[in-house]
Amino acid sequence: MFKVLLVEDEEMIRKGLRFTFDWMGAGCVVVGEAENGVEGLRQIADLRPDIVIVDVNMPLMDGIAMIEQSVEEADCSYIILSGYDEFRLAKDAIRLGVTEYLLKPLEQEQLFTALERAKSQLEMKRQYTAMLTSGAGNGEALQASVIKLPGKSSRYVSRMIQYVQDHYAEKIGIKDLVESLGVSATYLNQKFKSETTYTFNDFLNRYRIQKAMDLLRSGEDKVYAIAADVGYKDYKYFIAIFKKYAGCTPSYYQERYGRGEKGVDAASKTNSTNE
Repeated sequence: MFKVLLVEDEEMIRKGLRFTFDWMGAGCVVVGEAENGVEGLRQIADLRPDIVIVDVNMPLMDGIAMIEQSVEEADCSYIILSGYDEFRLAKDAIRLGVTEYLLKPLEQEQLFTALERAKSQLEMKRQYTAMLTSGAGNGEALQASVIKLPGKSSRYVSRMIQYVQDHYAEKIGIKDLVESLGVSATYLNQKFKSETTYTFNDFLNRYRIQKAMDLLRSGEDKVYAIAADVGYKDYKYFIAIFKKYAGCTPSYYQERYGRGEKGVDAASKTNSTNE
């Protein structure tokens, strides 16, 4: 179950959300309420919610200011509620990586859809975190240098990252996303670069190499087969890209960090040398 915090100054709306929406059906549970941004910050720190639903206009501290102050520390997704269809607020929400910007009065189906997107965003980030922190002692330093995701990302960037996750083994490019997202390749590239510090192609290569590292450590497949499995049909190109991001050849990485006999022997020799 995903933990949800409600931050809304109008008690009738706040209680209405808590007691009329089917939270269990959405795979969520409301763990707390706050009536302004200051109290919301305290609740985020104390309760560590997965999803925060927050109104924009509140006393003491508005929703945007609250998100700005919590976004670096909190590992959660945000859904904004507002009674005002203001483009400035929508831009601020996108800049802060808010999952959804919903207008009051809120329909239940809208909130359900927003929660599903927020959950997907959280699961995606947690999968990456697990990937980056796994395999301690087996090339961990090399892994950590390959890819790093932003703490928060906008809807467009989240979709782009998800697309890489789902299709990295295929021949893909940013143009594949232009039609489905309804914006230009230039805009997507700029958006992706500003939020991740990588170009789309750079990120795609990093993700593929990260996957290759995982397969190489298992020690079960040949390097050329792994190259094809992660989307590189040109074996020599794969070696060049791997060296660029990992700092060594794939065969050396497999021999040094793999779980096969060679990897174990190499690691043992290194440990003996260091002792």
